[in-house]
Amino acid sequence: MDKLEKPRGGRPRAFDPDRALDAAMHLFWEHGYEATSLAMLREAMGLTPPQIYNAFTDKETLFRKALTRYHQTEIGFALEALSAPVPTGEAIRRLLLGAAEAYSRPGKPGGCLFVSGALAASPQAQAIADELKANRKASEAAIAERLAKGRAMGDLPEGLSVEGFAKYLAGVMNGMSIQARDGASVEELRTLAQTALAVFAIEGQKQGASSKE
Repeated sequence: MDKLEKPRGGRPRAFDPDRALDAAMHLFWEHGYEATSLAMLREAMGLTPPQIYNAFTDKETLFRKALTRYHQTEIGFALEALSAPVPTGEAIRRLLLGAAEAYSRPGKPGGCLFVSGALAASPQAQAIADELKANRKASEAAIAERLAKGRAMGDLPEGLSVEGFAKYLAGVMNGMSIQARDGASVEELRTLAQTALAVFAIEGQKQGASSKE
């Protein structure tokens, strides 16, 4: 765990913690957890080492707070899509097209922090990698829950594999994130989303036909 330098006395100047946290979040989002150095954080946040230490304790704590901030400010599209009072197919359409927009916003790092934050991690950062994995699993579970709700409401076939489709859709979103990191445009990401939606519709029809036989 990387410790931030402890304060050496003196009264630190006031700062906006949300603004500082946003700066750290963008840095982690762009470079990943381990590649983001403490020097980079100090410069981006515009704070002295004592201020950072007093507010965030260490780099790992700062990253976890940045993850919470990311969840609060950057994935509203997913929360809104999955909770919208619309048919399940429309909810999934909003989810995937929302991801295409969110992962390619001008002025922000490409992709999703949950995917790019620590795909490969050293043993020292394994706890961070595990937390990001848990976030990805939670996203997949939220999709599965929405699919299960749709199946119970009758707008998806009874024989549909909720877990299998949730894993497929989460995999599509993870792939879109990586494509965005590689420079894919919003139009290219929309094409990926539309292709996945077509597959979703076709497989749903097949499942529906099978259940009637």
